[in-house]
Amino acid sequence: MRCLILSGFVALSWFAAAASPACAQAAPPQPPRQSNGLALTPPMGWNSWNHFGCDISEQTIRAAADAMVSSGMKDAGYQYVVIDDCWHGPRDAEGNITADPKRFPSGIKALADYVHAKGLKFGIYSDAGTQTCAGRPGSRGYEYQDARTYAAWGVDYLKYDWCHTGTQDGQSSYTLMSDALRATGRPIVFSLCDWGSNKDWLWAKNVGNLWRTTGDIYDGWESRDGHYNGMTNIVDMQAELAAYAGPGHWNDPDMLEVGNGGMSNEEYKTQFSLWAEMAAPLIAGNDLTKMDAQTLAILTNREVIAVDQDALGVQGRRVFKDGDREVWVKPLAGGGRAVVLFNRGKEASEIAVDWDMLGYPKGTPMHVRDLWQHKDLPRAHERVAAEVPPHGVVMLRLSY
Repeated sequence: MRCLILSGFVALSWFAAAASPACAQAAPPQPPRQSNGLALTPPMGWNSWNHFGCDISEQTIRAAADAMVSSGMKDAGYQYVVIDDCWHGPRDAEGNITADPKRFPSGIKALADYVHAKGLKFGIYSDAGTQTCAGRPGSRGYEYQDARTYAAWGVDYLKYDWCHTGTQDGQSSYTLMSDALRATGRPIVFSLCDWGSNKDWLWAKNVGNLWRTTGDIYDGWESRDGHYNGMTNIVDMQAELAAYAGPGHWNDPDMLEVGNGGMSNEEYKTQFSLWAEMAAPLIAGNDLTKMDAQTLAILTNREVIAVDQDALGVQGRRVFKDGDREVWVKPLAGGGRAVVLFNRGKEASEIAVDWDMLGYPKGTPMHVRDLWQHKDLPRAHERVAAEVPPHGVVMLRLSY
């Protein structure tokens, strides 16, 4: 058996293809996948799930967009307003996904237009399985159709969950939707949300822009009853994945709980600091319309946000741990370092960072800036120490 070349095409019978490996391999190799060029710094925005769950409507989302602008969050760098699960209605006779007519009577395109008119970007949610986690229609079997719908609606960001997936292969399922989004021609940030179960960090660099590394976050300092991921548990699961993050592809330790009430303001400062240090997406999850001054001050700390959004795009690493005392270091563009002195304990404790941890020769003079006190500290040459409150951090920026 041999391949027959007809008018520049390879003509294969099923028998010839089966009998001849050369024929079976005649198709040209596919070019390697490339980044979509989006999310060159970690995405910043708001998502409805952590506070509202399924209790959402177009009024809820419009109010969040309004508050993102009026509160100063937009000016601080927040862009995306993302609807999570439960916006879906049924599919129509042609299989097109529709919005819940009671919750979103104006339709999703009108809502996206409203968000865009505020100078913000609009995000939506779907699932790689047959149903979403809340039992709404998933995208399995409708990937290209749903992607075209989202593009027509003006979607800028898709969070793609992993419920009701049965025996599906994670890499194949996410690559399929990634290709469907690219085919629309619209720039859409792709957020993979399989809770780390498919170890996306090993393969998803050019498939998605961010991928969940853990199960859902619980609004508490540590896990409850061994079934929920408290904030510090998620930090530990994220700590060893720094090598996989970079511009356009980020490890995602789940959304912020700042302002939702399960932790103290000191603990929320700790979450915000560590998320910025880990170059994590900063996706707020509170009710933006009812923020108190302390919550707003945490979410809009521009000096901490600048660490998260640093153009070098390096995820910070834990370089020291002694019981409850930790030091985290993140290289910055220009040769500086962001340092988090982290106290997990229930009592205040002194924690120090020395130049060996930073990769600097001893004697190198450095400017030191406290990012929560918003003040410069004395110049240092080989070591900086600070008293760190219980369950708290001191966050510093060192520069030449």
